[in-house]
Amino acid sequence: MTEHTVATATPDRYRYAVIPHIMVDDAAAAIAFYERAFGAREEFRLDAPGGGILHAEIRIGESTLMLGDAGVDEAEAASFVAPTSLGGGTTVTLHVFVPDVDGLAERARTAGAEVLQPPTDMFHGDRTVILKDPSGHIWVFLTHLEDVSEAEVRLRLTAE
Repeated sequence: MTEHTVATATPDRYRYAVIPHIMVDDAAAAIAFYERAFGAREEFRLDAPGGGILHAEIRIGESTLMLGDAGVDEAEAASFVAPTSLGGGTTVTLHVFVPDVDGLAERARTAGAEVLQPPTDMFHGDRTVILKDPSGHIWVFLTHLEDVSEAEVRLRLTAE
């Protein structure tokens, strides 16, 4: 692990972002996993009349994530699907800034996340880990290390 002395924070342009709403095959199990792996806190849960979770909200750090069971009648009527129905792929990657990406990565790996890229200091100024959760969603967790201008990002990218 690399030591950094720069204070970590979420860059301003990412502070107020679109709130993702993901669908999974077992929302209760996904919430339990996110609590163990990412330190999530459940904020709200609305059970579906026929069973399962129609809608839930969790917090990971400063970020809110909405989720629900893809198999409940209301979700099926709206054509919501989980990554498993896409053959295990996904069209969305979830980015979350956290104060300690290394600690989160180890916690998530221990809880059962697949590490796709270990924590790495990246050219864009963030220490980054890429994980796949048991539901098939891809997560990018970042710890902000330094502000990097667009020109510097481009220079660093071509230098790699």
